[in-house]
Amino acid sequence: MAIAQWLNQTIGFFVFFFLDIFDYLFCFIYKTLDLFFEYEWKPCYCSFPLEAQAKTRKIIVSERGDYSNVVSMTRTKIHFDEISDTLYSRGPSLLMRLSKLVSSVKFFNYTGLIMRHNVVDSCDNTDDSKKKTRSGSKKRMTLNSTVVEKLPTTPRWSDCHCSFCTSWLSPSNKDSLYVKVQQPKDNKKARDNVVFIHGFLSSSSFWSETLFPNFSDTAKSNYRLIAVDLLGYGRSPKPNDSLYTLREHLEMIEKSVISQYKLKKFHVVAHSLGCVLALALAVKHPGAIKSLTLLAPPYYKVPKGVQAAQYVMRKVAPKNVWPPMQFGASLISWYEHLGRTVCLVLCKSHRLVDSLTRLLTLNRMRTYLIEGFLCHTHNGSWHTLHNIIFGSGGKLDSYLDYVRDHVDCDITIFHGRKDEVIPVECSYSVKTRVPRATVHVIPDKDHITIVVGRQKEFARELELIWQTSKTIYK
Repeated sequence: MAIAQWLNQTIGFFVFFFLDIFDYLFCFIYKTLDLFFEYEWKPCYCSFPLEAQAKTRKIIVSERGDYSNVVSMTRTKIHFDEISDTLYSRGPSLLMRLSKLVSSVKFFNYTGLIMRHNVVDSCDNTDDSKKKTRSGSKKRMTLNSTVVEKLPTTPRWSDCHCSFCTSWLSPSNKDSLYVKVQQPKDNKKARDNVVFIHGFLSSSSFWSETLFPNFSDTAKSNYRLIAVDLLGYGRSPKPNDSLYTLREHLEMIEKSVISQYKLKKFHVVAHSLGCVLALALAVKHPGAIKSLTLLAPPYYKVPKGVQAAQYVMRKVAPKNVWPPMQFGASLISWYEHLGRTVCLVLCKSHRLVDSLTRLLTLNRMRTYLIEGFLCHTHNGSWHTLHNIIFGSGGKLDSYLDYVRDHVDCDITIFHGRKDEVIPVECSYSVKTRVPRATVHVIPDKDHITIVVGRQKEFARELELIWQTSKTIYK
């Protein structure tokens, strides 16, 4: 074991050393290609924040260790958001240089952009002396949590332009997420609603192609099943100027699911990344949640005094060459430009990959997982990974505490014993924080086969959870 670990670390040192060099070179390659195809020199996170903000109009207004408050204005949107510091600082030396630059940024103001921000109340309590304009008069800047839409965005040259991936650009689809709904023929007979939230590099088909056909006739006649493609995945919008923050993901779910279907109370089933969004929804709508079912929640107990986002990133992507899942996670987490290359090669060719898979397996293998794994953009997956999975590392403690004390519902957790992406200890950590949670560890199952391959069994387990929760928390 010790020798294997030594080999893994030694080989990894050289492999990632060369990947560092390649990523640096690809930075210049993509800047040149962007200039050629889009007539614009696109900034990246290799730049220091001040350099990037000068090119993209992203303004860092405060820095708080694990994430930064950013106002960004692009051709299509105005944002006020928290972005993970892992986007800009993925190495100690860069982090130190970044902190010096950020500390010099005190206040930035866009003339004429005076809005109300009802999520971050701290803006209202900021000392007025820091909000003086050049003329000396005081002006309070508050920001609305609603993103201001101006014009639809188009895919970048390196993104897939097929009809499936660009279906969201039609006027009827560009403002809402794609939602797959299975409900009784007479919708009035649906007594309960269930919202399914997929994980990272996935889509609604993860649920609709596995669980939906395997629910009992009784469940199909009593429940309205709602599976959503998250922002940036599947058929949902993939805006290339979005930061894909927690706020943006939540607002799109609220708009496309909760408001659209007028949900007052509902069950939630979430996988991996989706667990973070499910907990955030429970905090925001505590009285609406009837049950929470979490599969492989990415909750890491962060030691005191450690930057949470950086800690979670190193847990999820520890720069190991073995096992392969950790190597893949490290590649897409640490290397912005190599990750974009993977998307360019695979995501833009997902139809070819699908066809080859069908040909090689003589149509004996269903390829619905390819839809989620490859039908996304690098911009969406990169920002979602950093801003949701890594960036929420410092927030999940408070989310779980709130759910424990204020959300009156059953919490059931499933985790595969052989999960190499999210270790089973994460689920036990959730139970430590929320003692009433029930943890089921499934032998010989991993991050995907916790559902795929045991969909009939899992469908029965979910039905039992929903039936039980109805009698306890009516």
